Amino acid sequence: MKRALAISAACLALGTASGAAFAALAPGAAAPAFSAPAALGGHELKYSLTDELRKGPVVVYFYPSAFTGGCDREAHAFAEQMDQFHKAGATVVGVSLDSVQRLVDFSADPQYCAGKVLEVSDADGAIAKSYDVAVSAGKDDATDVRGQKIGHGFAERTTFVVGKDGKVAASISHVSPEDHVGQALAAVQKLGKPGA
Repeated sequence: MKRALAISAACLALGTASGAAFAALAPGAAAPAFSAPAALGGHELKYSLTDELRKGPVVVYFYPSAFTGGCDREAHAFAEQMDQFHKAGATVVGVSLDSVQRLVDFSADPQYCAGKVLEVSDADGAIAKSYDVAVSAGKDDATDVRGQKIGHGFAERTTFVVGKDGKVAASISHVSPEDHVGQALAAVQKLGKPGA
């Protein structure tokens, strides 16, 4: 339990680091396109940001690791608000350095993604780095809330709202996991539905 709490605290710290360290893509920047293995509702699939942007804005949220405190709360909050994101014409995708196998479980877990939040595996951190999201090395003995070894590095908690034009409309960091969700929803609602 103590180890799980330590990992939860580490994840929260990654999401609330000092502003001086934050150098992710700013609004107006072109959002790098990516295709990667992903999971939704316990099933593995291939995700393409380019394909999703044809449908409307996309919320791309980076987080440290599945099955860790703040990350679990963030996924749950996105799942609870997913209807509101869809009503605003947007889709949501989480990105972490977790393996796709871990994300298959996470995406289906009723306490977290609940089959509503699509999760992308950025196993080598290349997607995070392309968005200028900080990636820190993992610890060999780090375990998740289930007691399983994490075995990967951590992306800093950062959320981007990408407009249908492929440009970053909003960049969110250094707030609580739940505030990432609330601020992202407010940003997509300002964009309005595609074609409106």
